[in-house]
Formats: sequence, structure tokens, C-alpha cells
Amino acid sequence: MDKKDIILKLIPEQGILPLYFNKDEEVSVNILHALYNAGIKTIEYTNRGEAALKNFYKLREVCDKELGGMYLGVGTIKNAKDAQAFIDAGADYIISPGLVEEVITVADKNNMLWVPGCMTPSEIIRAENLGAKVIKLFPGNLLGPSFLSGIKELFPNLLFMPTGGVELTKENIGGWFKAGVCAVGMGSKLISKDVMEGKKYAELTEATKEAIAIVNASRS
Repeated sequence: MDKKDIILKLIPEQGILPLYFNKDEEVSVNILHALYNAGIKTIEYTNRGEAALKNFYKLREVCDKELGGMYLGVGTIKNAKDAQAFIDAGADYIISPGLVEEVITVADKNNMLWVPGCMTPSEIIRAENLGAKVIKLFPGNLLGPSFLSGIKELFPNLLFMPTGGVELTKENIGGWFKAGVCAVGMGSKLISKDVMEGKKYAELTEATKEAIAIVNASRS
């Protein structure tokens, strides 16, 4: 099984994709450990600041030495240059906030999974025709589960993952899974500013376990 197939299996199995950025390298590493301790095997580190690339190299090193079976995705990739830089840093897959064709070209050249952000049926059709397997519905809180319910039957071969404003509640997560998502992307509602600033890593591990439990309950 190649890496693309592993990740395509892993994200739906996991059911949540935690995503975060912190300019502090040590905090970034500790968050990664806290998520791993909750059973997480893949995360998205977002390219949101000057330190992102440097920190990503460190996260890659930590995964390779200490966190067996952890796959690192990189998010907020908006151009080919950043895509290549993070691939060189050891990214396992690439996520964009929109449908960025120059990023797709770089990912395909490196035989790497890419996940585009889409907000309209036209964008989803374009993404599917370019070879997308997973669509990030973004921003999730604006689109809502009813949007996916309305379009899902048009795209039987695609996996959908909302990101942006997904709440850590049975109602919200349950609504998305009922609509037919494969996973939910969870950023600040899981890895909050309070958790990062207060270095509340044990709390994060517990909250992540709770999120996984809600996802599993939503599926049964």
C-alpha cells in the first residue's frame, strides 16, 4: 500500500483531523505528543506563520524518532513554492484552503495526496476532474451539514471533510456524520488558544479522546 492509500484509509478511520500552528517549536512538539497520546496518527500542521517551515522540520524529526505511525500533513498551502518547501521538509500530504492548481501539479509530481478546500459544487467538480479523492469543505461553519446533504449524491466517489468552526459537541459532529462526512477537521475548538498558552497538554489529550468518542458514537 503506498502512502497515499494509507492516508486515505487513516483519515476516515481516525474520524477527526486535528490542525494547529504555534510559532513556538517546543509548544508545537508538545501538542503533537498530546495528540499522539490520545491515539491520533495523523495531523495537519498549518502554514500560518514565519516559523511554520522550521517547526515542521522539527515535527518531522520527532515523528521519525519517537512517534511511530504518525503522518504529518501540512495545511494552508496556497502556492507551488510552499508546497515544494514542505514536501522537502517531509510532509506526507498537502491541504489547501482553496482549489490551487499549481499546488496540485507539485503534489502529483511527488505522488502525494492533496486535499483542496472547496465551497461550491463547481469547485468540487473541478477538483474531482483534477483527481481529488478528499474534499475539505471550507469554511465548514458557513456551509453546514445541510449543504453536504444536498450535494453528496452528485459525488459518490469523493470523501468529504469539513474544516472551520466544527464544534466539540455531539450535535455538531453528529450532524456532519449524518450528512455523510468521512472525518471532521478540528482546529481552535479542540486545540484552543487557552490550551496552547496555558500548555494544558493533558487536557488536550482528554479533549481529543472525547472528540474521538463522539465521532465513533456518531457513526454507530
